[in-house]
Amino acid sequence: MPGDNVAIAVRRLEAGTIIQHGASAFRLDHTVMEGHRFAVRPIDQGEFLLSWGLPFGVALRRIGPGSYVCNEGILIALGMRNLDFELPSEANFQDRIQPYTVDELSFQAGSQVAVETAEEIEPRTFDGYDRGRARGVGTRNYLVILGTSSRASSFTRLLAERMAPTVAACTNVDGVVAVAHTEGGGGVEPNNRELLLRTLAGFMVHPNVGAVLAVDAGGVVDNAMLKAYMKANGYPLDQVVHHFTALETGLDQELSASANRLVTWLEGLEGCRRKQHSAAHLKLALQCGGSDAFSGISGNPLASWAARELIRSGGAANLAETDELVGAEPYVLQNVRDLETAQRFLLMVERFKERVGWHGASVEGNPSGGNKLRGLYNINVKSIGAAMKRHPEVRLDYAIDYGEPIREPGYYFMDSPGNDLESIAGQVATGCNVIYFVTGNGSITNFPFVPTIKIVTTSQRYELLSGEMDVNAGAYLDGEPMEELGAALFDRTLRVASGELSKGEEAGHSQVQIWRNWPQTDGSRLRALSEVPAPTGQPLAVAPDQGPESRFRVYRTGGSHATERLGLVMPTSLCAGQIARISAERLNTRGVGTEKGVRRFVALVHTEGCGVSSAGSTEKMQLRTMVGYLTHPLAQHVLLLEHGCEKTHNDYYRKQVEEMGLDPGAFGWASVQLDGGIHKVLERVDRWFDQTLEAAAAPETEEVGLEALHLAMDTAGPPAAASYMAQLARWIVTAGGTVVVPANGGLLQSADFVSQVLDGVVAEPNLAYGQRPDATGFYIMETPSDHWVETLTGLGATGIEMVLLHGERRPLQGHPLVPVLQVTAAASDGAAGDWDLVLEGNGDGWSQRVLDLLVAAASREHVALAFEQGNTDFQLSRGLLGVST
Repeated sequence: MPGDNVAIAVRRLEAGTIIQHGASAFRLDHTVMEGHRFAVRPIDQGEFLLSWGLPFGVALRRIGPGSYVCNEGILIALGMRNLDFELPSEANFQDRIQPYTVDELSFQAGSQVAVETAEEIEPRTFDGYDRGRARGVGTRNYLVILGTSSRASSFTRLLAERMAPTVAACTNVDGVVAVAHTEGGGGVEPNNRELLLRTLAGFMVHPNVGAVLAVDAGGVVDNAMLKAYMKANGYPLDQVVHHFTALETGLDQELSASANRLVTWLEGLEGCRRKQHSAAHLKLALQCGGSDAFSGISGNPLASWAARELIRSGGAANLAETDELVGAEPYVLQNVRDLETAQRFLLMVERFKERVGWHGASVEGNPSGGNKLRGLYNINVKSIGAAMKRHPEVRLDYAIDYGEPIREPGYYFMDSPGNDLESIAGQVATGCNVIYFVTGNGSITNFPFVPTIKIVTTSQRYELLSGEMDVNAGAYLDGEPMEELGAALFDRTLRVASGELSKGEEAGHSQVQIWRNWPQTDGSRLRALSEVPAPTGQPLAVAPDQGPESRFRVYRTGGSHATERLGLVMPTSLCAGQIARISAERLNTRGVGTEKGVRRFVALVHTEGCGVSSAGSTEKMQLRTMVGYLTHPLAQHVLLLEHGCEKTHNDYYRKQVEEMGLDPGAFGWASVQLDGGIHKVLERVDRWFDQTLEAAAAPETEEVGLEALHLAMDTAGPPAAASYMAQLARWIVTAGGTVVVPANGGLLQSADFVSQVLDGVVAEPNLAYGQRPDATGFYIMETPSDHWVETLTGLGATGIEMVLLHGERRPLQGHPLVPVLQVTAAASDGAAGDWDLVLEGNGDGWSQRVLDLLVAAASREHVALAFEQGNTDFQLSRGLLGVST
């Protein structure tokens, strides 16, 4: 733009290329990748580097025309990549975030140039579902199964799978979706309680929801709390078909009862019909992800053009991602309704900075590896581009909290993290019934019950991912007028709102994630938590106890052994998760590898890798955990699947694997974006496993004893449970096996267990979360949260091959890779069939009975029921310093 002192390369430019700029010419000193910047005039030391006329960095020294401009962050990010050209040896500019304040004395309220009277514009309409004045008009008609807390996640997915064939036979129901998430499942009130309840409430009364079943499986957030919140805050719950159910009996019994209830609702949902409505009933979520240097040039301006047209028609649009507007405050507030709105927006920005600061993080850590690869050097330049989702003629009317309902037409800002899925969930909870998702790298994000129109910024990426992208904003770079592209996008929006399927809906791909809890409420503990010494990793002494002779056969794996042989598709981030799940299901359906002893394929779907920061401990913990699974003894063949624009991309893990002394060639590598989208990457994954297993040797087995057991154990049961588990632990460790217990579990709260195993002294954890022990023995693993699935995920990463859990009433969720054997002496009515073993009596003989179960599982004669039922879940912990950015 006029006044900018740098330009953006629209294609790769080789070192030495001569650039003609106005009356001058200069030569590029380094190769400049597509989307990266180079100076077009001299920039003196201390002078700001400018794009869109706004500063994004300060020159460290004089920068001449033709110099590739780079900060330290971009050199580090690109240094992880396999590039075929030389990078500069040092940075020539540094980041600097300029504080921004509103001058109250000179403030002038903006005008909504976009708003015109109905007589002055052509009325625009769409065909939607009228849900009544309080709920609005829906663009879809979905049956939704909503987990009140994370503990219900596996149940909601199982119920949706059971209902899918029945719903598919309906002609006027768009589908059945499970809204499974990670929140509210602990025992301590979370700091995100208010926004979690607000989000769940917004989901329940959303106009795209024809009927909703809320499922309570326990946790600190439950149905009673949600109902009370909705009543207190005036949510029109009586205007939506709904039911609140609590899981109390056996899994199959609960699934059948819930399915029967949902079937009775389908006739009413089938009776819903679309009717013509004004476009004023549309509420548009403006979102971006996998952004690149062109997001602010083509994609976001295109989205803002269509948003302007919607607001002219009386509708609403919603901008979000607080930390991705830091540095762009001058542009955001160029046109704002009143001083109060401007101050509220700035307050939210400062509040966000403060919150991440409590965790030793900064909004400057936001840009992902994919962002940087595609030319977004820092949060300033990323934010300036993101802010272009507000058209200059459109006034910022309101600044609202995460998930707060949109009640009036106009342009909104909603407080949220830059994490795409977490931000989108809040926008949907406000009532948004259409989503624009602008992407440079080619993010394939879609929401389960609101259509997503994906807008890609360049023609090259559109061609690569045409099966996933709806709109090519790159046509603007190719010379098409923005007015024509904008008009076409608005027309398409009305068609999609009327029922035309988006590319994501055609693919059947979607994900949901709510803004995750943040552990700290101030910075008082930051230093102490950052300086916690690492556990020793040395086994604890255990009183010897020779157990009974037990022999069983396991697989020989190099110089060691394993109780199972599995294939693993490991998503490197949340956005690759659902594709990994689909891939594993495809491989299982085809029966790949059965002749080579591969019993099944697993995808470990999680929510991390894209938008989380901390003082460094969270990244180290998650890396340690992920590597634990990449090298897990049960995972014989492993492929890493990246989305392509995340922080923890494939090149990131290649580097980590190499530093561990492992061969990257031993793993498979695939990329949703770079391999060309969902269909093509699924084929690539299939080929890698087909070829790898064809070349693999047939498995061999050997007979072993208790020294081959590598087990985690815990209890929530009676004292007798701790006593027999203490005996089992001593038997296994004495034989040369491994036992790991969680620091937050019931065993270490039992005086009997501590007395028998640890001579009465509760030791500090000797394993970090997800740490692989170097030797066999007895270990206590640190547990940064009371979230059962997060604890289970950490235990699995230590390399244990089974989990023994003694529980009461109803089993907990199992693990998708590591068998979780659940036993009880107190099964609730109807749930006895969900336990791997029901014990009787006062504890006599329990040790032997449970040992027999462990041996049967180790020799593959018994399959853990939680896995057999599909009642499993997986979630990486963020620890005590993780926070969404």
